[in-house]
Amino acid sequence: MSIEIKKSIKPVNYIDAIEFLEKRVEKVNKNDAKELIWILEHSSVFTTGPNFNKSDVLDKSIKIIKTSRGGKITWHGPGQLICYFVINLNKRKKDIRNFLYIIENSIINSLKNFGIDSYSDRKNIGIWTKINNKDKKVGAIGIRVKKWIAYHGFALNINNDVSNFKKIIPCGINDKEITTLKRINNQNYNKLSKDIVKNLLSSLKI
Repeated sequence: MSIEIKKSIKPVNYIDAIEFLEKRVEKVNKNDAKELIWILEHSSVFTTGPNFNKSDVLDKSIKIIKTSRGGKITWHGPGQLICYFVINLNKRKKDIRNFLYIIENSIINSLKNFGIDSYSDRKNIGIWTKINNKDKKVGAIGIRVKKWIAYHGFALNINNDVSNFKKIIPCGINDKEITTLKRINNQNYNKLSKDIVKNLLSSLKI
């Protein structure tokens, strides 16, 4: 089966999206559905993986949704590009590190097309760039693997309000800042999702 490409125009409720992914994983496992790459946006929401530290919540008034993905607490909302996937590693290399490498490089190579140099960090998972010799995060990655089917995905900060990240210690990293692509290079990023999908499909070919 080929990979289905899905793009949602209106913001998608976070819980609805995760329920959709969970059901899709089961269908892919039974060969009842295609694998998936899904581009979307969420309304403002704070989410966390299982490795949740209460001390990472600075604003105690916020509501946090617990989810099954990897990673710690983060924020999603308007101005972010969210990419979810359901990819069957049984058909490919059963190597989570290699799959993460594919995700990272697909993002990094896509950002090069927009004149942005970025990189991954084994210690602090995500997509980073240097501004005035300081590491700044532009993308968060959270993956779960069930029966060798990888799902959840990543978020890229395009033009979102970074003040939301000040209410938490994003991904448990308190000594580095978060920025947006628009702050790095104020240009049109409408074609970024298309480039990311193209790079992902190329790297995920069987």
